Order: sequence, then structure tokens, then C-alpha cells
Amino acid sequence: MWIFGRKGPSGFSACSTAEEVTQGIDGTGLTAIVTGASSGIGTETTRVLALRGVHVVMAVRNRDTSGKVKEAILKENPNAKLDVMELDLGSMASVRKFASEYKSSGLPLNLLVNNAGVMAPPFMLTQDNLELQFGTNHIGHFLLTNLLLETMKSTARESQKEGRIVNVSSEGHRYAYREGVRFDKINDESSFSPISAYGQSKLANILHANELAKRFKEEGVEITANSLHPGAIPTTKLLRHHSILDGLANMVAKYFMKDCPQGAATTCYVALHPQVKGVSGEYFSDSNLAKPSALAKDEELAKKLWDFSVTLTDSK
Repeated sequence: MWIFGRKGPSGFSACSTAEEVTQGIDGTGLTAIVTGASSGIGTETTRVLALRGVHVVMAVRNRDTSGKVKEAILKENPNAKLDVMELDLGSMASVRKFASEYKSSGLPLNLLVNNAGVMAPPFMLTQDNLELQFGTNHIGHFLLTNLLLETMKSTARESQKEGRIVNVSSEGHRYAYREGVRFDKINDESSFSPISAYGQSKLANILHANELAKRFKEEGVEITANSLHPGAIPTTKLLRHHSILDGLANMVAKYFMKDCPQGAATTCYVALHPQVKGVSGEYFSDSNLAKPSALAKDEELAKKLWDFSVTLTDSK
């Protein structure tokens, strides 16, 4: 349990839980996709959105695990509207298949929560031969978002309700490589740093949201795009590649880190709260506006990343 936290302008703090920040909000009639919904803050985000009446599509790699999560949520909340669809963000083919099946389902899409991620593994490549963290945390979500944009735009027009895209980033974005994104060295194993590569991918999450926000404003589209830091949560599986760090994190967790209900709070706040209506291109932490790094606010870097990501995804 996080023991520190003063309330910010929103009225919430690092101690606030996902249920607390969405108390009294009716999400009935909204449909959301949550990636990485079968564990950690993805599961809690799914549970709380469903608790508020949102129809949640759980986009997951493991159907067996997600099936058990779905059953547990339904046991607590029999009225929850949940669907499970398979998605591997490390495979562009899987992302395209998911998007195609989603569009074929005829479901609307009000909220896209790009939550799933991997943190600081040893050097590995995705199925599309991209460094695992950049390929999964950024490129997979970039492609997914682009493929679903028309569905979100039509939903916003027809429902006359603001669509929201929520990118779960991290304060780890501050520890990216010095140049931010190593466009010419994405797959360079010789200079690879697990933490810097993680920071690079999380920086990309913020830049992606910012560029989306800019484009939506130019188009006059009623969709917002924001990014956030959920907090340090040891009960997620992000540190699964570092057993010693994982063990230490769990030992001190009850004193210095958030639990999952607190970790999912900012995501649920940005996805649902009326205070965030019309707010776009911002970075949040502890359910309040926060300041990202200077690189995260670099508009030229955001545009360059967008063009680079389009090139990578168009070629696959």
C-alpha cells in the first residue's frame, strides 16, 4: 500500500484507487479495448471499467489466463460486459488479425487503453525482427491504434461522445537513450541497454499520444489522446526477467509502492473522468496532470517517430 500522497488539483492522489477515481461515473453505453487485460493493472482497469458499466474487450495473448480473469470479474459483478480477443502486440500479423476481427464484429469503440507492455528483458526481437520493447510497447500499439482509428472516429460521430485513447507510459521514459529514440539503432544489440530501451519505448508512448492529439485537433475529431505514469507496482509481471529485482520489489512493496487498485487509478481516471473531457496531448501521474521530460514534449521528435513507425508498419 502506497503510504505517501497529497491530493492534487483533481482531488485525487497517489493513494487513490481506480474505484475511488471513478466513483459515481456511469460508463454504460461505452465500449473499451484494454490491452494486457489478463494481469496486473490491466486486469484491475478491466474490472473497474466493467464495474462502471463499460463493455470491455480484453485484448490478450493468453486466452486461458484471461478466461479465468473474466470468470473472476463476472463472479464479483454478474452484470459485467466482457469479451476476450487474442492479441499479440509483438506480431503485426496478430495485430492486423485482431483489428480485422474487431471491425467485423460491428462493435463501436469509445475507449482504447494501450496498457500492455514488457520491461527490461535481455535483448530479444519480436516476430517482425524489432527490438522486443520498442516493437511490443510502441509499434504494436501504434499499429493497433491506426487500424482502429476509423472505428473510433465513426463511433464518436454517431454517439456524439468523446472518444479517448490512453497510452500507459512510465516515468521510465526519462531514462531513454540520450537522443530519445535511436532510429538508426533500434536493433543494435552491441549498444543495447535493457533500461534505456525500456525508456525509449515508454518515451515513444508519450510522443505517440501527443502526435495523435495534434492530428485530432487539426482534423476537428472528437477524440482525445493522453499518456500516463501508473506508478511503481511490484505485483505486475513487468520485472519477470529480473528475479532478484522482482523479489526486492515485492519485499518493500507494502511500504513504498502502489498496489494494483492504486496503479490502475490514473488509467481509469484518464479514460472515464469528466475532468479530463477535452483534455488532449497531456501526461498524467497520480490522477493529476504531470510534466514529462523535455524530449517527451519535442514536437519534431514526435513527428519523426510517427513517420518512422508508419514506415515500419507499412512494410509488414
